[in-house]
Amino acid sequence: MSDDRTSVLGFALSVADAALEPVPLDPSQVIAGAPEVSELVLSESDDGRVLRGIWQMTPGVVTDTEADELFVVLSGRATIEFEDGMVLEVGPGDVALLTEGAKTRWTVHETLRKVYQATV
Repeated sequence: MSDDRTSVLGFALSVADAALEPVPLDPSQVIAGAPEVSELVLSESDDGRVLRGIWQMTPGVVTDTEADELFVVLSGRATIEFEDGMVLEVGPGDVALLTEGAKTRWTVHETLRKVYQATV
């Protein structure tokens, strides 16, 4: 974050109203639609490996290779398909856990906003 929240012991923020910054999406990851990704990193560990933030994607289909991540969906709906055939349907209030290295295909049906903690 660009303000002083990262230098204090804690803070509170309205996730639904938070302004996110556009994040470039590698065109080779896009399978269908014209999805746009945006994010706000709320905090980062000193070594840069642990990130906490808010992430959003508009409707479309993309592929990804996951980090270790725990997230909670605030709004929207998506289907996450794994290379091994497992499928997760996520929507508001759902919590999900992803494992580093997992190959996934995200189909975002309604703009998805999630709060996450990831180890990269």
